[in-house]
Amino acid sequence: MLKKYSEQIQRFGRSLLLPISVMAPVGMVLGISGAFVQSYMIARFPFLATPAINTTLLSLRTIAGVIFNNIPLLFAMGVAYGMSKKDKGIAAFASVIGYLVLLMTMNQYLAVTKHLAEAAAISQSGQIVILGIQTINVNVFGGIIAGLVAGWATDKFFNLELPISLAFFGGKKSVAIITMGIMMVIGLVLPTFWQLFVSALSSVSFILMDKIFGPFLNLTINRMLIPFGLHHVWNAMIRYTEIGGTYIINGTTYTGVLSAMNEILFNLGPNSSYWSMMPSLTRFEAQNQMVITLFAFPAIGLAMYKTAYAQNKKMVKGLVITLVLTAMLGNVTEPLEFSFLFIAPLLYGMYAFVLGLASVALALLGTAVGYIRGTIFDFAIFGVLYESSNWINIVIVGLVVAVTMYFMFKWFILKFDVKTPGREESPSLDNTLIKEKRYADIAKIVVEALGGKKNIVGVDNCITRLRIDLVEVKVVDRKLLESSGCAGIFFPSAKHIHIVYGPLVEFVRNAVDDELKK
Repeated sequence: MLKKYSEQIQRFGRSLLLPISVMAPVGMVLGISGAFVQSYMIARFPFLATPAINTTLLSLRTIAGVIFNNIPLLFAMGVAYGMSKKDKGIAAFASVIGYLVLLMTMNQYLAVTKHLAEAAAISQSGQIVILGIQTINVNVFGGIIAGLVAGWATDKFFNLELPISLAFFGGKKSVAIITMGIMMVIGLVLPTFWQLFVSALSSVSFILMDKIFGPFLNLTINRMLIPFGLHHVWNAMIRYTEIGGTYIINGTTYTGVLSAMNEILFNLGPNSSYWSMMPSLTRFEAQNQMVITLFAFPAIGLAMYKTAYAQNKKMVKGLVITLVLTAMLGNVTEPLEFSFLFIAPLLYGMYAFVLGLASVALALLGTAVGYIRGTIFDFAIFGVLYESSNWINIVIVGLVVAVTMYFMFKWFILKFDVKTPGREESPSLDNTLIKEKRYADIAKIVVEALGGKKNIVGVDNCITRLRIDLVEVKVVDRKLLESSGCAGIFFPSAKHIHIVYGPLVEFVRNAVDDELKK
C-alpha cells in the first residue's frame, strides 16, 4: 500500500512538469519585456523608448502575463494530463470544466452567504477575480484539485455504460459530467475548510520565514527531493501557497513567493520602496539555482574530469561539457547530479549541505536576483541589468562554492574510489546515439533491454528521465541499456525503472512509443 502511494506521489510530481515547463519560457518573455519597459531601464538604454520597441515590449508583457494570471488553470490541465492513464485528452478537457465549476460554485456560496467582498476589499478578504469570476482565492490548489478529480474520473468512468435511454451520456462524455458534479460538491465544502487550511499552512510558514534556517531548509529539501522527482511539488508549495508566506504590496495581498516577486520585479521595479522586500522573496528562488548551474557544476565537472582515467579523459571531457552547458543554458541539473547521486549518496548529501549554506549566505548578504530559473541568461537579465539586485554576491558566494565543490568532489572520488564517469568501463559514456539523434535506434535498444514489448506496462517521461513500468525487472539487460547512450539507470520502486537521457528524453519516449506499436 505504501509503495502504491509512493508511486502516485511520484506521478503527481511529474504531472506538475507540463505547466512548469510552459511557464519557464513564457516567464522569460515576461521577464525581458517587463524589465525593458521599466523607467530605470529606459534611462539606461534610451533606444527602449522608441515607440515601436516600447509598444512591442508592452504587448509581449501583456500577452505573457495572461499565462501567469491563469496559473491554476494550467495546473488543472497539467495534473489531469499527467495523472490519467486512460485518455489524457478527455482528462484535460474535464479538468477545465471542473475548474470553472469550482470557481462559480464558490462564487455562489459567497453570494448566498453574503460574504462576497466589495471590489476595493477583494484581496484583503482572501478573494480574487479569475476569468471574470469573483471567488475564494484557493490559488493553484484549486487547479490541482480539479486536475486530480478529472484524472481520477477519466480512469474510472471513461468506459462507463449507461441504460439505453441515457447511453448518449455514457463513455467519455460521462467524465466531464461526473467531474462537474464532484467539483460542485467540493466548491460548496471547500470554503468551510479553506480558512482552517490557510491557517495551518501559515502556522508552518514561520519555519521557512526564518532568515537562516528558512533558506537552508528550502534548498536542502529541494535537492534531496530531486531523486524522487518531487522537488517540483516542493517548489510549487513555496511559490503558490501560504507556506511561502503572504505579502501585502500597495494594499493587495499576495500568496506565495512568486506572485509577490513578479509584482515587484516586473511592475514596480528597483526604484519602488517595496524593492526592500525582494531579498526575502528571492532567497527561495533563482539566485540559489544560479550558484548551482554557473559555479558548482563547472567545478564538479572539472573534478570528474581530473579524476577520470587517462584513457577516458577525452570522452569524459565531452560528456561533462555537455552536462554543464545543459544546466547553464537550460536549467536542467538532473543529468549531472544523477552521475554521482546513486553511486555516492553520501557525496550527494554533502553537496546538498554546501548548497544549503550558500543559500543562507546569499540571503544574509541581501541578494535580490529574482525569477525562478538559474540560467546564465537569467543571471544577466535579472541580475546584472537590474539595479539594486546585488548580483555580485552570487559571484562571490559562487566562487567559494566552486572551490569547495572541486576539492570536496576530487577528494571524495579518489578517497572512496567512486565510479564517476571515466572511472569505469561503461558503454554509457558513449552517447553517440543521442548526439546523432538516432532515436529509433535508441528505442529498439530500450525495448529489447527491458525484456521486449510484453514486459513493458507503461511509458512516461519527465524533463530528463524515461520512466517505465515493467512486469518484471529481473529480465532487464543493464549493459545493453547502457549502450543506448543513457546517462543513468535506477529503480525507484520494485517494478519501475528510470533511464536518464537528458533534455532530449521526450524524443526518445516518442520513439519508444512508436517501437511498441510495431
